[in-house]
Amino acid sequence: MTEFAPVSALAGGALIGLASVLLFAFFGRIAGISGIAVRLLPPYTDGETQGRAAFILGLIAAPLLVLLLGGELPVMTIEAGPMRLLLAGALVGFGAVYGNGCTSGHGVCGLSRLSKRSFVAVVVFMATAIATVFVTRHLIGG
Repeated sequence: MTEFAPVSALAGGALIGLASVLLFAFFGRIAGISGIAVRLLPPYTDGETQGRAAFILGLIAAPLLVLLLGGELPVMTIEAGPMRLLLAGALVGFGAVYGNGCTSGHGVCGLSRLSKRSFVAVVVFMATAIATVFVTRHLIGG
């Protein structure tokens, strides 16, 4: 069970929102992680590779910065085996490509722009997540 931490959750959400607004305001880009990550790979050669790489590196560096500043990271336990993790990763990757975006692009940026397409995508994400948890925990015995 995880501890409810409303202050850190609010601060994290505010930082995600601020980063999304700044990226859109200054560069006209949506902060969709899957779209940013996939455009680091060929055949994309639009000259924005450095900015995309910096964005992804920032996601990786943020927890390291927390540790350097004396904070501590939460203990994470993954109770799934390697095959289940590979399958889950493949399904999430396929879903992000098929849905033309991920939870950050549609959920954070799309909903804040009142996008109908993003609203539908988020409803599908959430319904799928709820169904997946139910099936794996109660029917399969995850």
